[in-house]
Amino acid sequence: MQKILVSACLFGERVRYDGGHSRVAALEQWQKQGRIISICPEVAGGLPIPRPAAEIESGDSDLVLRGRGFIRRRDGQDITDAFIDGAECALALCFEHHIRIAILKEGSPSCGVSLVNSGDFSGRKIDGMGITARLLSQHSVFVFSEHQLDRAAEKLAELDG
Repeated sequence: MQKILVSACLFGERVRYDGGHSRVAALEQWQKQGRIISICPEVAGGLPIPRPAAEIESGDSDLVLRGRGFIRRRDGQDITDAFIDGAECALALCFEHHIRIAILKEGSPSCGVSLVNSGDFSGRKIDGMGITARLLSQHSVFVFSEHQLDRAAEKLAELDG
């Protein structure tokens, strides 16, 4: 049976930067089946709850993973290493549990699947992936947002097949 990596905030854990969560009740069915492995990459990388909001400069996680970009808080503090450490923790869980599917929080600088903040703290979203989503996808993990549960279920059925 395939396990699924899930952003901890989607599972109702209060790990978001503001101390909240983004619970998605539809994930409970997979939890009852024993499929869910949850992680908050930012907490796993050593960041506290709550924590100041952070954004990927220019929104380009690929540059960050290649050592040419940064993740900063509004005050300019570079917290890139914590985000990379958290992404590596998520990847390690995928290797440990043979996980091929991740459901991640859209818009997050760690977990955004197709949208992230622009990097200028304007509140504007741009096309892009978070650090964890990018790292997982580079290692053949299929990443989906909480808005793509039907697609994730189809892929899960295919992999369980």
